[in-house]
Amino acid sequence: MTEFQTSGPSAYGLETKFVAFDQVATVADDGRIEGYASLFGVSDQSGDVVEPGAFAASLAATRSARRSVKLLWQHDPAQPIGVWDQVREDDRGLLVRGRLLTEVRRGAEALSLLRAGAVDGLSIGYRALKAGRAPGGGRLLQAVELWEVSLVTFPMLPEARASAAKSDDDAIDAGGEDADDAALATALADAIAEARSRFGG
Repeated sequence: MTEFQTSGPSAYGLETKFVAFDQVATVADDGRIEGYASLFGVSDQSGDVVEPGAFAASLAATRSARRSVKLLWQHDPAQPIGVWDQVREDDRGLLVRGRLLTEVRRGAEALSLLRAGAVDGLSIGYRALKAGRAPGGGRLLQAVELWEVSLVTFPMLPEARASAAKSDDDAIDAGGEDADDAALATALADAIAEARSRFGG
């Protein structure tokens, strides 16, 4: 199995990171899904690497606030297609287990597409809070804020990664975020809230 990851920006200012299914994820006939949404120590096409423990603080904050990591279709906050029952780190990466809600039209469609192999993998929507310099010249992501894990058809184009905000410093922290990025994150939060009010959750 090839552990391939690629990254890109989303429409709401979050960065995304894609993991091809192959043997990374499995789908049951009843819509249960399990797999790795991110792999530790695997360089993406921009040279970025996720460090073990990078999701720990974000997951703890999510649990403390009684919130959940959203299961979306193609990173679209208006299209929730299921629920993640478990999101946790293990030695390999970010392990997710959940259910596609086939009562939702898009959820049923997603299951059919997964069975047919038309959908290629899982992709996280996140914000980098702290990063160092990776050996290959990219970022070593040490702390990220995880917003959602999506089912996606294909990874973002390699060229798209260049338009995501990057720092020339050795470290990136939340206190130095660009105001535009903060506004985009707020827009995503508003969109998720609207989707929650429409679909419940």
